[in-house]
Amino acid sequence: MKLKPCLLLRHYLLAWLFFTIGSMNVEAGVSDVSIEPIDRTNFRLTIAGSQLEVNIRDKVLLSKQDILLEWIKYSAQVVHQYYGRFPVDRLKIELNVAGGFAVRFGQAFGGESPHLRIVVGEDINAEMLRKDWIMVHEMVHLAMADVPRSNRWLLEGLATYVESIARAQQGYLSEEFVWNGFINRMPQGLPAAGDEGLDHTPTWGRTYWGGAMFCLLADIEIRRLTNNQMSLRDALRGILSDGYSMESDATPMQIFKSGDAATGVPVLVNLYQKMRADPMQVDLQALWVDLGVDLKNDRVVYNAEASLAYVREQMLKP
Repeated sequence: MKLKPCLLLRHYLLAWLFFTIGSMNVEAGVSDVSIEPIDRTNFRLTIAGSQLEVNIRDKVLLSKQDILLEWIKYSAQVVHQYYGRFPVDRLKIELNVAGGFAVRFGQAFGGESPHLRIVVGEDINAEMLRKDWIMVHEMVHLAMADVPRSNRWLLEGLATYVESIARAQQGYLSEEFVWNGFINRMPQGLPAAGDEGLDHTPTWGRTYWGGAMFCLLADIEIRRLTNNQMSLRDALRGILSDGYSMESDATPMQIFKSGDAATGVPVLVNLYQKMRADPMQVDLQALWVDLGVDLKNDRVVYNAEASLAYVREQMLKP
């Protein structure tokens, strides 16, 4: 069995804590979901035919099984809604305990037996779980083929971008917090002095936020060229439909050709050719102006007359 880890470091958790206060309490709309016990420590969650087997190893976490299973359920619903299906037919989820009150970190493993390993604070409560982003982030990894190490920015950047977009589309994050977060954090993905392209600069900022910036630019361009008839989500659904889940291996070019075929516009391949080897400069301030978003006193201000406002207004809609 081949395992493919994707470890989330603690400083990444700190970088994303601001998102937790932007969550909203609504339900995702996947009705075909059930949860049943297998034995004392194992549970089966079925979502539209996919089976998720959950193992809760610690007695402290077992005492919180109801809220933990509800957290997994809502996360699976968010991912299902975004991709139109859950990424894999079978998944094992292992919950381990640590100190504290938050979800600490997660790992996604692919290959023939996909599974997630998540570390949860022993003092976790329902409110903190409803605000968590890590479970959705790890589940998004399941919807993309494993790539060579030099292309890890694709996996992490995609999960960073899709996690916030998908949760916002289902009402778990406010529009205000998504755009506030993008405006504040996206500059961390810009190339620094001496950087090369995304395939050759494996720093934290370029891996997570450089990859997220690639996804943002692709999403905007696909929507612009198709007058909002297609989006990055359509490309990703096509990629998953072609079999490029975490159970498989692929190159970025194979993946992007699949996505472009799904949308009918060659955005992903062209953007990858621009950003893979060379440090493509992106004027983010000009991009925010075109989208009609700005920060004033740390609040997002919108301009409905901006040239790409019609794109921005559709990005967070289901």
